[in-house]
Amino acid sequence: MKLQTYDELLHSKYRLTMMFFLFLNIVSSLFVLLNTSYAFSSTMLLPTLLIPGLSFALFLWIFFRPKVKLSLLNSAALITGILWAWHISLKHALVFYFNGSYLPLSLLSVFFISAIALNDNLPAFCLHTAPGALTVLLLDNGHNLAMILSTILLPLSGFTLHHFLRRRSDDFTRRLMFQLYEEKQTYSDLSMLDPLTGLYNRRGLKNRLENVLENHTGSHFVLLLDIDHFKAYNDNYGHAMGDQALARVSVAIRDAVRSRDIVTRYGGEEFLVLLTNVNASIAMKLAERIRQYVLNLEIPHRFNERVATHVTISAGVAPLYDDDFEQALAHADRALYVAKNRGRNTILCWDDLPKSASAQPADAV
Repeated sequence: MKLQTYDELLHSKYRLTMMFFLFLNIVSSLFVLLNTSYAFSSTMLLPTLLIPGLSFALFLWIFFRPKVKLSLLNSAALITGILWAWHISLKHALVFYFNGSYLPLSLLSVFFISAIALNDNLPAFCLHTAPGALTVLLLDNGHNLAMILSTILLPLSGFTLHHFLRRRSDDFTRRLMFQLYEEKQTYSDLSMLDPLTGLYNRRGLKNRLENVLENHTGSHFVLLLDIDHFKAYNDNYGHAMGDQALARVSVAIRDAVRSRDIVTRYGGEEFLVLLTNVNASIAMKLAERIRQYVLNLEIPHRFNERVATHVTISAGVAPLYDDDFEQALAHADRALYVAKNRGRNTILCWDDLPKSASAQPADAV
């Protein structure tokens, strides 16, 4: 996410503001061109023709390229503001003697466009109105100073206050969204962890597996482990002791492998380790290391006497070919089944099994 959705929303709002501003300039300039109250010379027509021409060209470009990141609003506001000021200056020379209210009205027209389209963008508002306001003040010679200043200062002060309030609102929204994003990430991470062992659960494994298969080349191995006679352990020592044993075994497994390997509580007393970027020899050494780490815990288990007097594990190892995790998991499961049948506390690799090895799932006891 990274606030991308909110930034896209702001971009869409900015784009619509730009298009609306250009549309108002087109309409206003066309209205002036169609007004036949005064005779226009070709020179006087020039700024009034440039405004709709430029605005229409920009409007079409923005409309047909919606994904382009825009930073044209301030520039367009300044250019059209200068063109409107030019138009006011030229027309004032024509109507000066018989229309004394022309300058205040023309200034209102410029502010009308800015007030409607640019009320959320103070810099663009100022850039669009400043050329016209300065032109009117210079041409008026103080005849309508109070009216002109009120026309300038009232909307400017109102939009300035609105601008800072909106900025504070945007900053608050960004902080809130960032906080929500962090909380979402925290809950998402927690949902991928097993609460008892702190290892990944199946959802976490799926998430990490996709990343490994997409971004890590080389050979990978699936290691499926099962605590021997764990049902008997739970039945006789109690589930509280069983949970303690699971937690200690999970720490031993995690300590025995590398930080880049993915350790998962796959279900009950079953664990899965995805060994990344290893060959078969290293995979078997890591599997044997796990078996020895668990045995060295010396967790008493007198109902495991045929194997040892402590908690032990059996494991099946299988290579991951062609990103086919399900097939590798099935092979590791079959290797685990054979390891169980051969007396437990044993590590077997799928590639070392005879072709006639049983295809039944591993014993869960």
